[in-house]
Amino acid sequence: MTLGSAVATFAVVAAVLTLTPGLDTALVLRAVLTRGRREALATAAGIVAGLLVWGAAAAVGVSALLTASRFAFDVLRYAGAVYLMAYGVRLVVAALRRRPAPGDPAPAVPGAGWRAARAGLFTNLLNPKVGAFYVALLPQFVPAGSDPLLVGLLLAAVHGALSTVWFLVLTFVAGALGRWLRRPATVRAIDGLTGATLVGFGVRLAVAGR
Repeated sequence: MTLGSAVATFAVVAAVLTLTPGLDTALVLRAVLTRGRREALATAAGIVAGLLVWGAAAAVGVSALLTASRFAFDVLRYAGAVYLMAYGVRLVVAALRRRPAPGDPAPAVPGAGWRAARAGLFTNLLNPKVGAFYVALLPQFVPAGSDPLLVGLLLAAVHGALSTVWFLVLTFVAGALGRWLRRPATVRAIDGLTGATLVGFGVRLAVAGR
């Protein structure tokens, strides 16, 4: 397998994975519909950064620890579960609080972009399933004689680029519709649904095995 064919084949697999609805898509969609495009793009940037970290980890063998060590896998799994459930509960609580009346401007929140990026990054890094996926998939696309770290980073960058394109499309399409979806009742429903989804992901991650 040449490097070009490896990248092309991996891109097809990564594209299918990217377009499959999941936690990352839910986070970006929630951000754009409730907080606007800037926070949605910041969330997406954090997610893509997480993919690059996992790609590098898989390339140097760090992610292999998650596959070989049940203890290491469980530690990260429970940490991720706690994070997702705490994040989800916070959104549900926010959904139950009183929202500004229609027509009132949303208050500016200093540092909201950085918080959104950190949320995307931590959500990705604390999901051991992503690491297990990378360590299982990436070695199959590393041509013989190639540098595993460089190729791993390249493949992760391809996945990140595809994810960036998808998140941009999602952000701008949903942002256009968001003008009609930012009514207080709708925002509460989106926060509540996203929060419940995150709690569900966290519970599933906590009780599921490898």
